[in-house]
Amino acid sequence: MASRSTSALRKPASKPKSTAKQKAASKPKLPEWNLSDLYASIDAPEVKRDLERLDEECVAFETAYKGKLAEEVAREGGGEWLAAVVKRYEAIDDLMGRLGSYAGLIHASDTVDPTISKFYGDVSERLTAASVHLLFFTLELNRLDDALLQKAMETPSLGHYRPWLEDIRKDKPHELEDRIEQLFQEKSLTGRGAWNRLFDQTIASLRFKVGTKELAIEPTLNLLADRAGPKRKQAAQALAKTFKANERTFALVTNTLAKDKEISDRWRSFQDVADSRHLANRVEREVVDALVAAVRAAYPRLSHRYYALKARWFKKKKLPYWDRNAPLPFAAAGNIAWSDAEKLVLAAYDAFSPDMAAIARRFFTDRWIDAPVRPGKAPGAFSHPTTPSAHPYVLLNYQGKPRDVMTLAHELGHGVHQVLAAPNGALMAPTPLTLAETASVFGEMLTFKRLLASAKDKKQRQALLAGKVEDMINTVVRQIAFYSFERAVHTERRNGELTAERLGEIWMSVQSESLGPAIELKPGYETFWMYIPHFIHSPFYVYAYAFGDCLVNSLYAVYERAADGFAERYLAMLSAGGTKHYSELLMPFGLDAREPAFWDGGLSVIEGLIAELEDMG
Repeated sequence: MASRSTSALRKPASKPKSTAKQKAASKPKLPEWNLSDLYASIDAPEVKRDLERLDEECVAFETAYKGKLAEEVAREGGGEWLAAVVKRYEAIDDLMGRLGSYAGLIHASDTVDPTISKFYGDVSERLTAASVHLLFFTLELNRLDDALLQKAMETPSLGHYRPWLEDIRKDKPHELEDRIEQLFQEKSLTGRGAWNRLFDQTIASLRFKVGTKELAIEPTLNLLADRAGPKRKQAAQALAKTFKANERTFALVTNTLAKDKEISDRWRSFQDVADSRHLANRVEREVVDALVAAVRAAYPRLSHRYYALKARWFKKKKLPYWDRNAPLPFAAAGNIAWSDAEKLVLAAYDAFSPDMAAIARRFFTDRWIDAPVRPGKAPGAFSHPTTPSAHPYVLLNYQGKPRDVMTLAHELGHGVHQVLAAPNGALMAPTPLTLAETASVFGEMLTFKRLLASAKDKKQRQALLAGKVEDMINTVVRQIAFYSFERAVHTERRNGELTAERLGEIWMSVQSESLGPAIELKPGYETFWMYIPHFIHSPFYVYAYAFGDCLVNSLYAVYERAADGFAERYLAMLSAGGTKHYSELLMPFGLDAREPAFWDGGLSVIEGLIAELEDMG
C-alpha cells in the first residue's frame, strides 16, 4: 500500500523521561465501535425478545404459506399476494440479519471470551433452527412455472423484487429435495460453522515468542513490516515455529472443510471445485478463468520484476521471504496517527465526491469503527453490512503503518457501498463479489492518488509508487496465487486427505511461481498457508480482490479521461446493490469484463508503475 508516513515526534532532550503510565495516558485512544445501534448488550432484554419474535414469525410464515405458492400465484391477483409474502419474508430476513450481525460482531471483538463465545454459539443455533422453517419458500418459488412467475411479476409490487426472484432462479439446478435441504441447513451448525469457530478461536489464542515477548498474531504479522531486519526475521521464525506446532489442527480443519464442500458440491451437481462460488458471485466461470490466466501469465512482468527491483534497493540478489513487505530504504520513518489517517482518507473521498465523504465521515462521528489491537480480537479487517435497517460496522487492527491507512480507505469504501445499497432492502442490498471489492479498491486508489499529488520530492514519490505497486501485487498476484492454492487443495482432497506436509508443498509451489526467483522461500514458510481466514470462511473468495483491482484500474482510467459526471455514475452503480448484473453496471463506463483484453488493460497499469520505478533507479 502507499507508503505515506509522518515524522515520529521526538521529546526534547532536556525533559525527563515519561513513565509508562504517563505514556499510556498521553497516547490518543483509538475508536471502538458502539454496537448499541443493534443491541445494548448480550443480555439485553431486546435480544431475548427478538429471538422469540423470530421463532414465532418463522413458524407462522411456514404455516401460512408452505405448499400454497403455486395455487395462490395462479389465482387472479396472485402477483399482489406473492409481493406481500416476499415483503414479509424480507422483514424476517432483516431481523435475522440484525441478530446474526450483533452476535458475529461481538464475537469478533473478543473471540476467546467464553461468555461471548457461548452467546455467539447460542444465537447461531437459534438462527439456524428458525431458518429451517423458511427453507421451503425459495424452493417452492423455484418450482413455479416460468410463464406463471413472469406474468405475476407484471404486477408492480412484485416487479420490484424481479432482480431477487430472477437471481434465486439461477440456483434452481443445484437445489435438492426439501428434507435434504433442511438436513444440510441444520447440520451446517455442527459442520462448517463449528469448524469455522474452531479456526477463529485457535488463531486468536495462538502466541508467538518474538524476543522476550509473547505476541498475538496481528502484532506478530505487523513486525514483518518493521524497519529493523532482525525483527522481521524474528517475527517470521516465531510465526513458523508456532504454526508448525499447531499444523495438525490446521490440517484437520482444512481437510474437513474441503471434504464438507466436496460432499455439498457433489449433491448439488457442481462440476468444478469453484463453481458454487462463481454462482454465488453471479460471474461466469470463463470470465474468472480468463482473469486467472491473464494474471499468471503476467507474473514475470509484475511480481518477479518488482521483487528483483526491490532486492537491488536492498543491495541483495535475493530477499528472504520476511523482507517481502519490508519498508523501503528510502521511505520515511514513523507511524501515522489515527487522526491523520482519518483526515487523509476523508479528504481524498471529499475531493472525489462530497456525498461519498459525508457517508464515510459517519463511521467516525457515529462510532461505527473498531480500530485498536486487542488480545482475542479477530485478526485482519472487514466492513460488515449488518442489515439495511441498521448500518455497517468496520473492524480494523490499526497499528499506524501506511498499509493500515490504505486498509482504512479500503474498508470505508466497502462501508460507503453498503450504506448506498441498503435502500434496496435486505434481499437486494447484498452485492455479488464481482463488484463487492470495487468500491473498496477505488477508495484506496483515491487515497493513493491524493498522496501522490502531494509528494514533495522524488524519493517520496518513489516510496509512494513502490508502496502502491506492493499493494497491487498483494491484491492481484497474491490473491490469484491463493486461488491457485485452493484449487489444488480442493482438487487433490477428492482423492483423500492431505497431510500438513503436502499442504505445505502445494503452498510453496504456488508461492514460488507467483513471487519469482528474487524472493527466497526459506524453511518455515511452508506453514504460512495456515492463517489465511478466507480459505476457511469463504472458499475461493480471494479472486474477487484481483477482479476488483483490475476493474478499478480500468474504471479509474475512465475517470481520468472524463471526470465530468463520473462521480454520479459511480455512486449510482454502488447504489444498485444486487439489483443488476455486473456487466449491466459497467456498461455506462464503456467497460466489459467478458472481453479477453479487459484484464490485460488492468494489469498494464501495474506494469506501467513498475516501469516508472525502474526509470527512477
